[in-house]
Amino acid sequence: MIHSLFLVNASGDIFLEKHWKSVVSRSVCDYFFEAQERATEPENVPPVIPTPHHYLISVLRHRIYFVAVIQSEVPPLFVIEFLHRVVDTFQDYFGVCTEAAIKDNVVVVYELLEEMLDNGFPLATESNILKELIKPPTILRTMVNTITGSTNVGEQLPTGQLSVVPWRRTGVKYTNNEAYFDVVEEIDAIIDKSGSTITAEIQGVIDACVKLTGMPDLTLSFMNPRLLDDVSFHPCVRFKRWEAERILSFIPPDGNFRLLSYHVSSQNLVAIPVYVKHNISFREGSSQGRFDLTLGPKQTMGKAVESVLVSSQLPRGVLNANLNPSQGTYTFDPVTKMLTWDVGKINPQKLPSLKGTMSLQAGASKPDENPTINIQLKIQQMAISGLKVNRLDMYGEKYKPFKGIKYMTKAGKFQVRT
Repeated sequence: MIHSLFLVNASGDIFLEKHWKSVVSRSVCDYFFEAQERATEPENVPPVIPTPHHYLISVLRHRIYFVAVIQSEVPPLFVIEFLHRVVDTFQDYFGVCTEAAIKDNVVVVYELLEEMLDNGFPLATESNILKELIKPPTILRTMVNTITGSTNVGEQLPTGQLSVVPWRRTGVKYTNNEAYFDVVEEIDAIIDKSGSTITAEIQGVIDACVKLTGMPDLTLSFMNPRLLDDVSFHPCVRFKRWEAERILSFIPPDGNFRLLSYHVSSQNLVAIPVYVKHNISFREGSSQGRFDLTLGPKQTMGKAVESVLVSSQLPRGVLNANLNPSQGTYTFDPVTKMLTWDVGKINPQKLPSLKGTMSLQAGASKPDENPTINIQLKIQQMAISGLKVNRLDMYGEKYKPFKGIKYMTKAGKFQVRT
């Protein structure tokens, strides 16, 4: 299984390594660095790199590469999922997963990695169990450990470790019983010059925060579960019930967890939330170019489009941009040629526009291609796929919990060609 793990920062330095079976030399990462040099963007490094004696499987999160070293063939997604679980655990423990946070809590990091893998095989990856095994660091606990020489490792085996529901500890008690669910969808789309959709898909997740006393059994049903494609569940979900009835039935972990992630790839189901009217043109032999851009909401079911940020990589020959935004502010970096327009909230009665001219180098030829426009946005209280939760029921306990469901849509890689 996993022999070693190397953590590589943005500047290419290995700042932490952990070995489970035998010590693998750092020189094995040279193959990774070669692949990194060949990649145009940090996220374009191949996730699986074969070497003469090993496989290197990596993920990039928070500008840190987590590189696992494997000696025999293993399903790559198995290792990738484990690496993502490691990052999520660090984030849960330290609040952020940065190089500084990992270095500040290096003892806890090694303790966690020791518990999460046993002889290279995943053992305890549930947040509930890990927090009973290894207490999360606090300032007071760190001071006491420094003075007394003790560690964060718990003295007793977690109660959930030996039960049939290892993700939930026993004896959970709350004065306020509540269950919150966030349906978050990210839309990736490429729109062509005429406004037609070339490709569009939705990646969605349902994140939960459940604080309920005892051992509750929950069922969650949807108005339109057939929308969901390629669904990935938390281990607590009873898969046979989902296959038969399209109902989520589960005993939830205590606290925050990801209940499921899904995919909607059928293009006729993917609504495009904004439209762009654009006129970006360069005349042959002229040192001026025209830039005209207008944004408007589309298929948003009356919900406001917020936190809109438009960015565009202008051609190399552009020296400066003299633009007039009707709303928000814009910046143009003359070195990187990156134009950024912070629009904010779109008002359907008065559509935001950015108009003006671009100065080109004297004698420079007309750019070969027009720039693409990248858009970031958020829409609160709406799932763009149309997914809706029907009801949430609880069995096995007598009290009535407080229940809340929130929807949000945001743009992933949303690109408009001009």
